[in-house]
Amino acid sequence: MIFYKYQGTGNDFILLDNREGNISLTNPQVAFLCNRHFGIGADGLMLLELAEGYDFKMVYYNSNGRESTMCGNGGRCMAAFAQYLGIIQTETNFIAIDGAHKATIADNGRVNLHMVDVPTMTIEPEYTIINTGSPHYVLWVEHVQQTDVYNRGKSIRYNDAFKPGGVNVNFVQQGNDQLIVRTYERGVEDETLSCGTGVTAAAIASVGRLTGTYTIPVETPGGHLEVSFVKTTPFSAHEVVLTGPAKFVFKGEIELK
Repeated sequence: MIFYKYQGTGNDFILLDNREGNISLTNPQVAFLCNRHFGIGADGLMLLELAEGYDFKMVYYNSNGRESTMCGNGGRCMAAFAQYLGIIQTETNFIAIDGAHKATIADNGRVNLHMVDVPTMTIEPEYTIINTGSPHYVLWVEHVQQTDVYNRGKSIRYNDAFKPGGVNVNFVQQGNDQLIVRTYERGVEDETLSCGTGVTAAAIASVGRLTGTYTIPVETPGGHLEVSFVKTTPFSAHEVVLTGPAKFVFKGEIELK
């Protein structure tokens, strides 16, 4: 099986061209491929498939082998992959588990990915709960680099309030001119270098109940992202765009038993 490895701000993925529909993977096989010691190694795996009315369909699996919800960094990598395959040039309209997405690819390789609208969110003084294609818990901290992301994130992710699916947990420090975000991702069950839907959630949450048009720079352990959006009501957001790099790493071949 031919595979491709991409990364977006350190969030890395195995990408497979399944337009012919001949790739069918079990959950254990996906987990094996994503395993960093015995497989290829990645935070997730994605299939590029045909979809009527769209350039392609994005099917996303977490590294635990289970199909999951939307992945923002993954969506940008899929757009770059589609360009690599010659399916698109600089613009695309594709479908994912949370609905349709548009993306544009700039000459410098940065991808602008249109995310789903946010119809509602829960805003509290210490945290915000918001779904940006995947469910996120945004927690404000004073010193994000000193935060125990793994243990604190795991305790919230498995809290009874978020069962059965669980929630992704973002620890966010507000700086003078940007946000600093670290994320515990469900499905990976650890901190990742970046989470696109998490960064999007943090950016929207950072303006609280204010309305207006915003562009928020965000720094993650894996690099820099930018989120723009419009809020016409205190508890919703639309015209949400996640901007950042999507880079080809390598191409390879692997045999599955």
